[in-house]
Amino acid sequence: MTKQTLIIKDLHVEVEGKEILHGINLEFESGKVHAIMGPNGSGKSTLANTIMGHPNYKVTKGKILLTKNKKTSDITFWSADKRANAGVFLSFQYPSEVPGVNINSFLRTAVNAQRENNKLKPYTIPEFFKLLKEKMKLLGLDASFRKRSLNEGFSGGEKKRSEMLQLLLLKPTFAILDETDSGLDVDGIKAVADAIHTARKQDATESKSKTSGMGIVLITHYERFIKELMPDKVSILCGGKIITQGSTELAKKIHEKGFDQFIKGK
Repeated sequence: MTKQTLIIKDLHVEVEGKEILHGINLEFESGKVHAIMGPNGSGKSTLANTIMGHPNYKVTKGKILLTKNKKTSDITFWSADKRANAGVFLSFQYPSEVPGVNINSFLRTAVNAQRENNKLKPYTIPEFFKLLKEKMKLLGLDASFRKRSLNEGFSGGEKKRSEMLQLLLLKPTFAILDETDSGLDVDGIKAVADAIHTARKQDATESKSKTSGMGIVLITHYERFIKELMPDKVSILCGGKIITQGSTELAKKIHEKGFDQFIKGK
């Protein structure tokens, strides 16, 4: 199997002239779950948006390197579209409503754009409908869900399931989940975690003998989501810096004593 990596090297990022990230160094691997935890305002969403190429986040120093199929690309200044086509996916904390654009049309356009970029034949309407029904069934979504306008009038749980449906269809190399557990109750968190497990299982099955599967970057400040997904590594981000790294035991310590125990030692 070929290991794919997303490497952050000495990353400094400004927003409206103020530096938010101060020299971030991280390495994400395909087939692994890497959790980024930190209190509100620590720079977690800034990191997610910068990795995805949001134009409001200015990289002043450092690099973002993506290695796929043994080829390394410096994607630091790539557009968001180019990063998406290269296999980087961002699940937003607060997905926007798009009235008048139904889920079926939105997803077929996105999937076919990805296929064309990879020099594959676009799905016909019947082909895509069959694929969409299959993925919706995996998430326990009713067939009528595909006819609804994207995120319009959706509950928090429905918005998250909509994004998990995108994840299943687009099959990115790296999925960055920015506080996907935000606003969800215990049942909602379990449902989203189950959807992520389904996406990873699907990807591992389809990519066997080729790559080591989808890499998940899980951004959260709740231990409850960590328990459901059991990440391979946990990094703590505070004040725009990675202050410590370790296993899921770090998440347990945060649940018991908060983030101050790590901040005071720095």
